[in-house]
Amino acid sequence: MRDFRFSFNVFGIPSREALQERCRRAESAGFHTVFAPDHLGAPAPFPVMQAAADATEHLRVGSLVLCAPFWNPALLAREAASLDVLSGGRLELGLGAGHMKHEFDAAGIPWEPFGARAGRLEETITELRRFFTTDLAALPGGHSPAPVQKTGFDGSGPPLIVGGTGDRVLSIAARYADVVGVAGVYQVPGKPPGTFRLGTAGEADERVRFTREQLGARADDVEWHLLVQAVVPSDDRRAAAADLVSRFGGEMTVEEALDTPFLLIGTPAQMAEQLRASRERYGFSYITVHEPYYEAFEPVVELMRG
Repeated sequence: MRDFRFSFNVFGIPSREALQERCRRAESAGFHTVFAPDHLGAPAPFPVMQAAADATEHLRVGSLVLCAPFWNPALLAREAASLDVLSGGRLELGLGAGHMKHEFDAAGIPWEPFGARAGRLEETITELRRFFTTDLAALPGGHSPAPVQKTGFDGSGPPLIVGGTGDRVLSIAARYADVVGVAGVYQVPGKPPGTFRLGTAGEADERVRFTREQLGARADDVEWHLLVQAVVPSDDRRAAAADLVSRFGGEMTVEEALDTPFLLIGTPAQMAEQLRASRERYGFSYITVHEPYYEAFEPVVELMRG
């Protein structure tokens, strides 16, 4: 059973100093990684990751996750290799197929059917592996950096994170990823892209089981990632869950809210117990919370670190 790793993602950068102070505090509190998302309207991920690396000594930096259709693989390989060098080998590269249609529309990037976007994700992974090995260094000039880490991309680059909910993306994760994430939100059928509902414990069971079957002999080699959608401190878990359910519009029952791995509810000790139970049940040991819940989650990290 793997040791826990804890992380948070960055939603905004009020200032360079504020971002770097948050990262230094997280490192001191026992967090292992800070992640930058890749959404139009959010800060650019690579500068955020570099600023975080510059401010800390050991905190790893990563993307959760880059939208593959936004990136040219050769240019992405250059960005990733450069950051891996400049961070001292602390990069974790997360890739996804993209799911926010309005971002594609705003950027003037064609919105393709999911199968095509998943295909582009797989193509990006294989192209990155190719560029990390020989192609960039062979270009005229010969000064393109190679990644420091040789753990992902078949031993040519940094660790690769891939996650999702659908069969296609989870199968891609099973073939290539070092870290596999089972996403906590599901597209609501018949609603505009980006309209989500929270996943249940039963759905997490089924998705982990499916991915393990795809992984085969690799099932015990990958690290399992959990993105927690909300952290709710409370001395009364059931009352807090009932309040959440009412805000969700009744899409879950109270029991489902208490059981899902994608919510943490209760005292720090109760949340820590939830995480231990999720690791035992699903294998989730790499835990990320959204930045607005950092303050609520920090006592849990400090408790589990002790």
